[in-house]
Amino acid sequence: MSALIQLGNPAPSAKTDSVRPPTRAEKLLLTVAGVGWALFALALLSPSLFGSTVWAAPIIFGLVTVGTAGYFISVYRGTNPGIKNHGVFQMSLLNRGALGWATGVGFTTFYVALYWYGDSLQGGIDLLEPFSQWLRGASADQWFLYGFLYTLLVLVYGLRMLLKYRHNRYQLVRTGSVMFFQLGFAFLLPGVLKRVANNEFYFTYFWPLSPYSGWPDHFQADPQTWLGYVFLWWGVIALVVATPVLTFFYGKRWYCSWVCGCGGLAETLGDPWRQLSDKSEKAWRVERWMIHSVLVAVVVVTALLWGNDLVGGTWLGPSALFAKKMYVFVITMAFAGVIGVGFYPLMGSRVWCRFGCPMAAILGILQRFFSRFRISTNGGQCISCGNCSTYCEMGIDVRAYAQRGEDIVRASCVGCGVCSAVCPRGVLKLENGRFGDRFLGDGSPLRALGDALRGRPRS
Repeated sequence: MSALIQLGNPAPSAKTDSVRPPTRAEKLLLTVAGVGWALFALALLSPSLFGSTVWAAPIIFGLVTVGTAGYFISVYRGTNPGIKNHGVFQMSLLNRGALGWATGVGFTTFYVALYWYGDSLQGGIDLLEPFSQWLRGASADQWFLYGFLYTLLVLVYGLRMLLKYRHNRYQLVRTGSVMFFQLGFAFLLPGVLKRVANNEFYFTYFWPLSPYSGWPDHFQADPQTWLGYVFLWWGVIALVVATPVLTFFYGKRWYCSWVCGCGGLAETLGDPWRQLSDKSEKAWRVERWMIHSVLVAVVVVTALLWGNDLVGGTWLGPSALFAKKMYVFVITMAFAGVIGVGFYPLMGSRVWCRFGCPMAAILGILQRFFSRFRISTNGGQCISCGNCSTYCEMGIDVRAYAQRGEDIVRASCVGCGVCSAVCPRGVLKLENGRFGDRFLGDGSPLRALGDALRGRPRS
């Protein structure tokens, strides 16, 4: 816990902390944001309306930012610090109501347009042409538009997270981290590299999450300069050295909840829908099969492509291109993009991270068997309120572990810490304890892993 970030004077009564209709000022701020999004929609529908004028983008996205950020500040200003989820299950937008379905359809439609009908986004692309030329020294395209919108949403909804969780130091630092890495390493730095080296490299994405970076043609296409070699070896070192070392000490949270852009969007824009994740045993079984199947798929495709490259391309022939296209179409586009974000309002904010991300699968195996990280529980203090399970975005029935007094060492846990934050009794604690006392058989992790692969887990 930390010193509070005070926003005005907390009201002494509970009235400000309960569900209340928006004030006149908040309605005005929402209208301002709505006008900004409406102008953006008009730009998409009529590309010639604003074109590439220098003033259009600052006005449109300025309205969105000021309206949305101002609304969040107004909502939390003057309230007592502490997490408030009042009325979540009565809100159509947040509980699969008509507004929730409409939002899901909107997200899905955007991703379909992004991946397969990029020309339909030309009006939005044109809006960012001056900014792209200034930052990257190159023309804007659909991916620059996507990166800009993605970063804008992480920053604006990151502000919401900072306000909502302002009493909790862990949440403040974690949210600040994902905002920093998205803005700096996933948007600005790639843009600068595009200008100076004509190589838009993303330091926070590497194989297997970014499958292309591990495929032969990526190595062959990279310019043979010192900077090109830095990019190539960065991915190798990040996977082979940084990943196991950092996961041993901190669990998978160092990446999934602190660095990764997918997790960054889920933890900011997706936070209002975290309670929609399925906590059933059936969902857990499906999750384990699916995420490890994707990991196997990317390993097999990568191995086949390298084998084919070593024999001069005679082994697979045209099938090599087909294998790449199929993986990118099914996993990267349809799963990670369309379903992974489009289904936030229907299945919760971590659909891709939970069911499909191959990087999360690797991190999960390391966390489960070769890490010091765990969420310790004090079962004697648990009152079975269920807050922890309800707001676990990864579908973990945290309460069941707490009632048994068991440490939580699930491979899927991303260490977001919200279960601990919403617990009214301080039952849960994220910690990096001694290695060897996390679960039965922890002293022989390789054997425990083998037992799990054979379907005979010891805990």
